[in-house]
Amino acid sequence: MRSNWTRRKFLGGAAGSVAALALAESARSLPVLASPANSLRGRFLTHVSVVRVNQIEVTPSRSIGADEAADNRPDRIRSRREAFARGCPDGRMTWAISWLALHDTRKEYQEARRLLAQYHDRYGDEITFIPGGYFAPMYDTRGHIQQTIHKALEMISTMAGNHYRPQCIVAGFLDAENQRLLAAEEGIHVCQGEIWSQYGIDNGDGDGGICYPYYPSREHYLKPAQGKGDMIDCVCLDGWTCDFLAARRNGFQGGFNSRLGVGPIETVGNLGTVAGRREMMDTTAMHFDRGHALNGFGWVTAIWEVSIGHDEDLTYWLQAVRDRWPDTRVMTEGAFGMEWRKHNPTNASLNYRFDAKGTGAPGSEKNLEIEWFMNREFRLALLHDWTRDSPWMAIDFTRYDLKAEEPRGLQREWSLMNVLNQKGTRPEDKPVRLSQLSSENQRRIYARYPELKNLA
Repeated sequence: MRSNWTRRKFLGGAAGSVAALALAESARSLPVLASPANSLRGRFLTHVSVVRVNQIEVTPSRSIGADEAADNRPDRIRSRREAFARGCPDGRMTWAISWLALHDTRKEYQEARRLLAQYHDRYGDEITFIPGGYFAPMYDTRGHIQQTIHKALEMISTMAGNHYRPQCIVAGFLDAENQRLLAAEEGIHVCQGEIWSQYGIDNGDGDGGICYPYYPSREHYLKPAQGKGDMIDCVCLDGWTCDFLAARRNGFQGGFNSRLGVGPIETVGNLGTVAGRREMMDTTAMHFDRGHALNGFGWVTAIWEVSIGHDEDLTYWLQAVRDRWPDTRVMTEGAFGMEWRKHNPTNASLNYRFDAKGTGAPGSEKNLEIEWFMNREFRLALLHDWTRDSPWMAIDFTRYDLKAEEPRGLQREWSLMNVLNQKGTRPEDKPVRLSQLSSENQRRIYARYPELKNLA
């Protein structure tokens, strides 16, 4: 029997959504759209756990970082699944297994693979592959990545049996061509293929995309396809939901962590249990409260490696989400991507909007408010001090109609930056009033959001 919170129907319809928008906006300074353009409704949470051997397996034959075999032993995998079940008894999760974990002949990894297959049979969990330890295109060629993915998917099908095939892969970063090949050659139409706003942390940089689902362009994995001619039929998903205020920072700028959000390393690990869990919930609320009202749906996601532990924090987070937003659907990464795809055959209706105030956590100033506008043509971020009613300043304006090109060689920089970028890493990345943007850029912004003329 399904629990109450997973079997409840979505709340409201078109009329209910408009009423919720009006109520939520009554005390806000910026007007909103009459109703969300996207027809998907509800609240969605996806959780991915990674089973690996080495910390970052950048290619099948090369690894960076510590050997984590001891932290991926079977009892740790069991602990993770039990923690998930305590927090969400009827939810389904995604397991991403690395190349070395697929091939390791030690009995511990044989048992680990058996457990994952068992979880698929018993709970409907998804088992998929993680190539390159999140950073495949930074360290390996496109052709070799394709071959590795193809071989790994065959091994997973054999491991799970009954002609099993995952609906997605979990990649951290994945280039546009390999996302195209996932759809065209592998029949997989969902890819966790970007890490939104990541810059100056870990082994790859990739700022410039949008944080909710989209179909990538064949030009660049961070660029939403502009039409059917350049559209890759593979829904690209973010890997970690982050606090929008913290995420505007460059790496650890100012001593803060730009990846602060729902991940346990940046929250509980750095801030302690009470403050860390509060930040996880505050970040979730950015999407499940205000974001849900603005977009008609909300989505929160995170990838937690088995090796990092924090199982008790996973249980807490899932239980707290259930109590506060009982209509939330906890589903596999692939199932969520396919649900979005069912409602969105192209990028034509992309029109995401987010409005968040700082949480008070380090790097998320409580006096600041950020507005994000993300659509097929561009993304725009506005920032101001709401306690002083200061002018709204544009801190990011990334145009997607412009030509984009991915790196041809191996390098860590895979961002998409043009007019203005939130990270502030280039001389031109200085906050400006909307009226200080070029007349052409103002025309583009006001054509889609005429209400923003009042902020110029």
